[in-house]
Amino acid sequence: FFNLRRHRCPHSPTRIYDHGGDSCLMTEYLDKYPQYANISPPQSLKPKQEYQKHGGKMEGITTFRSDYLPYDVANRPVRVQEEYKPAPGDMDLGTTYKRDYNAHKIQPVILVRPLERKHAKGGKLNTIPTYQADYRAWDIQRREPYKTGSTYHPPTEKFGNSTTFQDDFFPKELTPRKSFKPTAATKPSDQPFNGITSHRNDYVVHQLEPKWVKSKERYRPSSQPFEDLTTHRCDFRGLGGELPRSCKPEYTKIQPKGHFNGVTEFRESFQPWAVSLPQLHKAKEYIPPAGNMDLNTTSHLDYIEHDVHPVVLMRPLETSRKSNAPFQGNTTMRDDFQAWDTSRQDMIKRPQEMPKPSGKFDDMTTFRAHYIPHHIIPTQSCKPLKMALSSSAPFEAGTMYRTEYTPKMQAICPATYPSPPGYVYVSTDSRGHKFFRKATPDTNAIAQANGNHVLKEIAVVS
Repeated sequence: FFNLRRHRCPHSPTRIYDHGGDSCLMTEYLDKYPQYANISPPQSLKPKQEYQKHGGKMEGITTFRSDYLPYDVANRPVRVQEEYKPAPGDMDLGTTYKRDYNAHKIQPVILVRPLERKHAKGGKLNTIPTYQADYRAWDIQRREPYKTGSTYHPPTEKFGNSTTFQDDFFPKELTPRKSFKPTAATKPSDQPFNGITSHRNDYVVHQLEPKWVKSKERYRPSSQPFEDLTTHRCDFRGLGGELPRSCKPEYTKIQPKGHFNGVTEFRESFQPWAVSLPQLHKAKEYIPPAGNMDLNTTSHLDYIEHDVHPVVLMRPLETSRKSNAPFQGNTTMRDDFQAWDTSRQDMIKRPQEMPKPSGKFDDMTTFRAHYIPHHIIPTQSCKPLKMALSSSAPFEAGTMYRTEYTPKMQAICPATYPSPPGYVYVSTDSRGHKFFRKATPDTNAIAQANGNHVLKEIAVVS
């Protein structure tokens, strides 16, 4: 399969209106695919669509004639209708509604809703809206448009339908150039492969010292008890107070004193009316007529039977006649209208510039033709073995944080003391907060037993 699309020449400019200079006749297609001799396209093996006559003989026997078997047809027996016999006894016309329904006296309901009163006014309705009464149309003159007239005039000549490509392009005969590309052929070396590298020559194997293993320290629990004091435990002072009372009323079970009579507003307002029972239409009792029924009709009495024989067919019975002569299937249509020897018009195709190969496909590639297998010598690995590096020298645990870190003194909040030193108690508010003020004497002389100094400019509120 060959791709016949056109390739652009890399030596030619890509601008459509620049035609200066000589055009380059070298393309990628001509460089890769050489030109072959003119070879006619292969002929199609598809059969032509022509009328084919049937050379056999036509028989006059059909499937119905060969498979049909006549049967004896008999008349269908007539079913005799039985005589109607009425059931003895009377019919019970009673229903469940008649048996279970109890009539009630119903009175008409008095309407409690007052009659609707319509307030009608005698004046005339004013149907003029506020917009129509207050709106006054202005006398505005129409402005003249400032739009300039169109200067475009359509061309009078007919459009030529020719493009720039059609005007400037003209076909040229391309001559194939000789390829200067070297042949892709491998040149094997006669000398053996030298696998010596600078790493193999200069690398010196050294003996590694055993790795120093640090001993695991034993866990030593702290001798001081755990201090679980928090800021909330130190600063919170709970005040005694009463619990809030609920405004929800107490639940009391209401029990009726008297017996429920079951009277509702619907039962009091809507009383049953007195309705008369509908009159039932009593069907007359069926009395069968006395005597037997006369089943004779006018046709039975006046009909005279005649002795009529069946009609004899004038057409002779069909008998199968077998003939040994061949069946003549020619008709006037076949004799007068003979089939013409016509063939389907071939599709108009452009002759192929690149003919298809006619020989058998050679499944030999350049790699298979020129490849020479060589015996592979495994390369010796120069990577050191994975051994643990150990040293007899002790591990230096000193870090920059340990050498340069300077501990600072931790200040204690005065609110942690019940009576902070250096401050005088003032008052306590309604929420239980105590207010202190700074004492007049110098606070530098006041110190705690643990050596922590008290802050100077901090107001204490506990």
